[in-house]
Amino acid sequence: MSETSDSATTASLKPTSASMDGKLAYLKPKNNDWLPLNEDAFCCANNTTEISQQDRDSIRSNNLALQETLSTSLQLPNIAFFAGSGTSLAEVRGPSMWDLWQKSMIDEFITGDLTEEAKRVCEKVKYTERASPNIEHFLSQCDAYLLFNPADTEVERLLIDVKTLILKECTTFLENADSDLSSYRMLLQKLARRRVRDPRLKIFTTNYDMCFETSASDLGMMVVDGFSYTRKRRFDGKYFNYDIVRREHDKHEFVEGIFQLYKLHGSVSWIREGTEIYEYSKPGAHNACLIYPAKGKYQQAFLQPHLELLSRFLETLRQPNSCIFMAGFGFNDDHLSEPIFSAIKSNPSLKLIIADYKCATHIENNGTKGSSPYWAKLAELAKQGYDIHFINSSFSSLVEQIPNLRALSPAEQLANAVKRAGAN
Repeated sequence: MSETSDSATTASLKPTSASMDGKLAYLKPKNNDWLPLNEDAFCCANNTTEISQQDRDSIRSNNLALQETLSTSLQLPNIAFFAGSGTSLAEVRGPSMWDLWQKSMIDEFITGDLTEEAKRVCEKVKYTERASPNIEHFLSQCDAYLLFNPADTEVERLLIDVKTLILKECTTFLENADSDLSSYRMLLQKLARRRVRDPRLKIFTTNYDMCFETSASDLGMMVVDGFSYTRKRRFDGKYFNYDIVRREHDKHEFVEGIFQLYKLHGSVSWIREGTEIYEYSKPGAHNACLIYPAKGKYQQAFLQPHLELLSRFLETLRQPNSCIFMAGFGFNDDHLSEPIFSAIKSNPSLKLIIADYKCATHIENNGTKGSSPYWAKLAELAKQGYDIHFINSSFSSLVEQIPNLRALSPAEQLANAVKRAGAN
């Protein structure tokens, strides 16, 4: 079916305001119009409360198109999932970057502005992103400043205080009764329990929290995270090359449900002791292994273990016949966004499926209003035919859309494929 006839026969929309945030819609390559995936999205975009049967049929067709995309993507041998900070918000109840900025920098009880100490430190380290501040960028500039001014105790004190707050906020939310990790568990159930002859699922995340580790533990799944299998777990990249097999008599079989976890920005459970990195239950701000690369600055990502982790990510981007699902990532980290943008242009067999609560808004903003310019760049490549698919969706809604192929027999998968082809 041609692009023209497709847009003429299916319900489509062009989001023009933040009112479309979180409304389930799909943007296919080579298309300009978003396809609504439910009646709520259709009515919101068209400013109506009425919907015809023809529109309902079109919405059903849109869902079948997305399901076909997701099903064929999961057939690729190399599957990765990239989780940004947005995956730990909403029902998970994790803190956002803005939450961390407010709690550590804002004097809300007096002026609603920066605390006096924060103002002085921002001036010293020349941090000027006041309209759209980023706590990681601020901390990075503090670190750079202290390299040349190690005796400045005020900057060092605020740096320690903020890191202490980050460790606390990114840890304690999982102890709350209203923190819901069901979407994380469902994601692992759908993607990690692949056929054992396929390469292991790779999960990359910029989050410091323990959502994936906790969810895997709840499911009884094992994680390959780059740490040794000793009592004092030490990081070494060679452990990503290890796998777990079941030995019974003369047979050797890979154990099901294993996935690899790459925490690109460190973790609330990592400490640095000299040149070594260890897993530790409650690190302090002075030895916590966190990385917060400044905008436009690449050099801080080239420290261990981040050099190893970033190298693994770049290797994944270059692999043939690969699909990377991305959720909750704002493309604000240049050291990650630029390799993704370059890879989709140089690796013809790489597929990107990008989901975000404000996906349509970010693309429409075209690099303004706090949205990264990479959104518009990737959208332009998609219009040119690159294999980039956008889903305007929350993390939980994306996980619900991902089919559970393992639950279907080959005959059922074939029948569903025929059914989808007939619907088109």
